[in-house]
Amino acid sequence: MSLVRKAVIPAAGFGTRFLPATKSQPKEMLPIVDRPTIQFVVEEAIASGLHDILIITSSEKRSIEDHFDKNAELERRLAKDGKDAELAALRRLSDLANIHYIRQKEPLGLGDALRYARQHVEDEPFALLLGDTIVQSHEPCTRQLMRVFDFQGRSIIGLEKVPHDKVDRYGIISGKLINGRLYLLDDLIEKPTPAKAPSDLAIGGRYILTPRIFESIEKTTPGKNGEIQLTDAIRLMKNKEPVYGYHFEGVRHDIGNRLDYVCTFIEFALAREDIGPAVREHLKSLLK
Repeated sequence: MSLVRKAVIPAAGFGTRFLPATKSQPKEMLPIVDRPTIQFVVEEAIASGLHDILIITSSEKRSIEDHFDKNAELERRLAKDGKDAELAALRRLSDLANIHYIRQKEPLGLGDALRYARQHVEDEPFALLLGDTIVQSHEPCTRQLMRVFDFQGRSIIGLEKVPHDKVDRYGIISGKLINGRLYLLDDLIEKPTPAKAPSDLAIGGRYILTPRIFESIEKTTPGKNGEIQLTDAIRLMKNKEPVYGYHFEGVRHDIGNRLDYVCTFIEFALAREDIGPAVREHLKSLLK
């Protein structure tokens, strides 16, 4: 059994890049074909063996809670209409895991949002999965990190290799390669220019963190707009204990901006057996 038993999914941001769509729905509920983004994230946690999940939301994001809850009226209607497949899918969704919710009172950054998880995770290491990031991989990305953590016993940041000319879009790490895909981190640099980037390895939206992160968050100075950044807190933490990075196997899809969202939607649609061939033919006709 893994030392990691709980998952935390922050989903409290405004999603301003997707306005006006996110005026009335969270960006984490934007669909990838017929599944909201956050469902992919929850399913990754479950596939990694984590069935105790805390989702950090805000007052405008009640639809996330509703999505994973039972809908008795809808289930009765589906049963009456003989839509057994749809009914089974809904029931499976509401029975996925033990999902808990807490609201971030003000949008003061990812570090501040994580502060609300302290009482839930107590003194245990935990997985952190960003709610607007999907990772496609043979072995769930979070499970890969858990496996490394069980051996190292220290915080692990999931890493992905990005094109060098695009490093200024990401948090980039510097560190020493220990073996295979494992790095001991020296520093984390937020959106460096290509000329100053110490590597092409970006922070990939998946973490295994020890409880020491909460002490570091309390000591982190707020930055732009008064927000407390998780990257700054991790930089403080590594002064007290080693922090590792693991270059995970898989493809990360960032749903945090419009272009990547559209590309992800198309890729997932093309991969579907039911609609993929028709989508492919439609795209061919458009490209003519």
